[in-house]
Amino acid sequence: MFEHHDAFTNMALDEACSEAVADGKVAPTIRFYGWQPSAVSIGYHQSITDEVDLEECRKNEIDVVRRRTGGGAVYHDYNGEITYSVIAPEIYFTKDIIASYKIICGWIVNGLKTLNLEAEFKPINDIIVGGKKVSGNAQTRRHGVLLQHGTLLYDLDVRKMFSVLKVSKEKISDKMIASVEERVTSLKRLGIADKNEAYKALVEAFTQGKEFEFGSWTENELLRAKELATTKYKTTEWNFQR
Repeated sequence: MFEHHDAFTNMALDEACSEAVADGKVAPTIRFYGWQPSAVSIGYHQSITDEVDLEECRKNEIDVVRRRTGGGAVYHDYNGEITYSVIAPEIYFTKDIIASYKIICGWIVNGLKTLNLEAEFKPINDIIVGGKKVSGNAQTRRHGVLLQHGTLLYDLDVRKMFSVLKVSKEKISDKMIASVEERVTSLKRLGIADKNEAYKALVEAFTQGKEFEFGSWTENELLRAKELATTKYKTTEWNFQR
């Protein structure tokens, strides 16, 4: 089931589930979700003040959170993307990081094929259609568990994205926006009008060939996620540590 959560809860659910998988309390998990309200997530090694226009985010009621995974700052639009997480014992995957990206990103590629889109995996962790990026992904491995999460762009508002990331106002020109739109695309621009259709295609592709069941969060996962959201992901200590 597709869920919407605030940024802190989304990151907390990933971590709570990772702990439960590490402890053998829950099965490997795939989740699909959105961000409500819209949010910016920064990579684990980034500085929030270097990457994010915090005043603009406050003005627009946009959450800001640090991820456990690396990579760059990402604007997550409420209407504009489908996000997934794969959480499983790392022994299920090769030790080769790029090869493991290729496996999971391959599920997205297969899902897009059912939508008649010819996508391909572009190392290290992107998926492109027609030479343009449509998906970015990030991974971490801790305590024997692999967590990979990523976004599939359904729609893209480049001007909005630039307004919340640390891009100088002089640089937010029509020329620069056009330059980004030459390198990045979205399902909507590729002719996929129904976001739910794309979500269903991903569910089918991610579960193909696997024994699975549609589940719900355990009480312990929800309690732990609530705790982590409050004591970690909403805190200045976590978000401003660099």
